[in-house]
Amino acid sequence: MRKARTELRHRLILALSACLIPAGCGQAPPIPAASGRLENQATPAPEPMPRATDRAANLQGDVLIVEYHKIAAAEARWDRSRARFRADLERFYKMGFRPVTVGQYLDGNMPLPPGASPIVFTFDDSHPSQFRLLKDGSVDPDCAVGIWRSFAEKHPDFPVRATFYVLPPTPWGQPKQLAAKYALLKEWGCELGSHTVTHTSLKKLDAEGVKRELAGAIDFIEAAGFRCRTIALPYGIAPKDERLLRAFEYRGKRYAMEGALLVGANPARSPSASARDAFRLPRIQGIEGDMGITYWLDRVEQGGVRPYVAK
Repeated sequence: MRKARTELRHRLILALSACLIPAGCGQAPPIPAASGRLENQATPAPEPMPRATDRAANLQGDVLIVEYHKIAAAEARWDRSRARFRADLERFYKMGFRPVTVGQYLDGNMPLPPGASPIVFTFDDSHPSQFRLLKDGSVDPDCAVGIWRSFAEKHPDFPVRATFYVLPPTPWGQPKQLAAKYALLKEWGCELGSHTVTHTSLKKLDAEGVKRELAGAIDFIEAAGFRCRTIALPYGIAPKDERLLRAFEYRGKRYAMEGALLVGANPARSPSASARDAFRLPRIQGIEGDMGITYWLDRVEQGGVRPYVAK
């Protein structure tokens, strides 16, 4: 028995000795030197967005909401010439403005690069000159959208992004191409808003008539696949009971909106301004002369207007 124990002790000593030999007794493999591969595979930090202007951030500044109707060969009271519309785009861009929708402005969620100021494009009355398709389905280069798309090809950071205040039943004419137009507007991130059904002054109507005009327009826009959040008041005139613009019930359905736009005639307040009234939003008309687009852009350049500027 003693002899067996002695032999067992010798075997254990030999086994332990073998474990001390390199690469023996299940020794863990050597740890390889760091290769740096993980560092090389790391996702690089995104490049900071270049500033659109050297203007200091100003989140309490004013916002320009511009109002267009017809785009025509020559300038008239409610017509913006094609040449001046192109010039508007050029000047907006050079002055550091970038387009946002009315909804983005209301939400205070405007996709802007640092140093940029928002410019809110609105188009009233759904005139064919705003958005026209050719027979092959392409956008007419002489309509407002076509001119803008051509400009955006050279300046991708100035995309077609606008709010169109439409009139039923066939905005912009071309009823057979209406579905294609809606699809393009959705693709570009544009909005549709109410301009009532018959473009009548809401102040002349009783409460039932106001509800009929508002409900009909909202139903039409929702049927087109858009959310109707705002109204451009015909002639800038609100109904006698302005509460109807906010919410009402009509034929068993509840309707509500988030804002109303006037016809003129000055910049709107910052999205975060406590004094902003979302149901009395002023706009700048697409005209020359006093209180028109050129007038207000000159005021910005001269320091008479301090625009909203993104951080």
